[in-house]
Amino acid sequence: MTQSASSASVSLGASAPASRAPVIPGWEHRSSGKVRDVYTPAADGPRGGQDVLLVVASDRISAYDHILATPIPDKGRVLTALSAWWFEQLADIVPHHLVSLDVPAQVTGRAMICRRLEMYPVECVARGYLTGSGLTEYRESRSVCGVPLPEGLTEASRLPEPIFTPAAKAELGEHDENVSFERVVQTVGETAATALRETTLALYNRAAEIARERGIILADTKFELGTDADGGLVLGDEVLTPDSSRFWPADAWVPGRVTPSFDKQYVRDWLTSPASGWDRGGDQEPPALPDDVVERTRTRYLEAYERLTGRPLELS
Repeated sequence: MTQSASSASVSLGASAPASRAPVIPGWEHRSSGKVRDVYTPAADGPRGGQDVLLVVASDRISAYDHILATPIPDKGRVLTALSAWWFEQLADIVPHHLVSLDVPAQVTGRAMICRRLEMYPVECVARGYLTGSGLTEYRESRSVCGVPLPEGLTEASRLPEPIFTPAAKAELGEHDENVSFERVVQTVGETAATALRETTLALYNRAAEIARERGIILADTKFELGTDADGGLVLGDEVLTPDSSRFWPADAWVPGRVTPSFDKQYVRDWLTSPASGWDRGGDQEPPALPDDVVERTRTRYLEAYERLTGRPLELS
């Protein structure tokens, strides 16, 4: 297991631009990832001496391993509010790291005070449907992360049962690497690996059932798990947001076709279109996003929150 300053899976050495992180009285900025900024309590602040973190979800958006220059308004609020809602739905399966949403006024609605965890160096991915890197791997080997699958599956096929397809965490800006369960055992030991697998699948099954009741398919998702000071397993980071999950409208799902997602697909599609003029394989940073792409992406995130929770997000 690796020591982490953050249960948001951002180490103290993370190298996203610190200049993007706001100054927050009573807290000291420690690290930034693609989306989140992490703070520890200042010694003279209201949380001084407490072993907690302030995790702030920004409106930054990333695509193709780049942090884009154009933010998506209210995205950080969606990620925070939706994570908090899911933590409540899943608390009987595994404890979570959320301590309080009572945060400094300048980051109200987009930040959580969390327990500091020791994070497992594993992205705990569960898949119920075949798409993305899982589909690519299946086409090569008829398996995903060493899990054999039947012949004849295609884009968006529902799997016979959900599977645990872990990934090794990569450095900021790099791709996570899909790995086998045996690799996880080698990394963290058999007892911990088994607990990660069982907990991940239990979380996925509960979340998929809740989403299904709301007309949404949870195609796949990733969880981050760590241990607290007593060695107990704890759910950290964000959970079941459009950034960490593929949510599909059930009425648009057709096996064999790409299903529209409640996520940043508008951004990806525009960046790879002739309209952007960007060469994904080149050395240039992606261009600024046009207003219509920003607004459609924002709407998609807000819709995901509203459909899952059954209520609109309070933005005041």
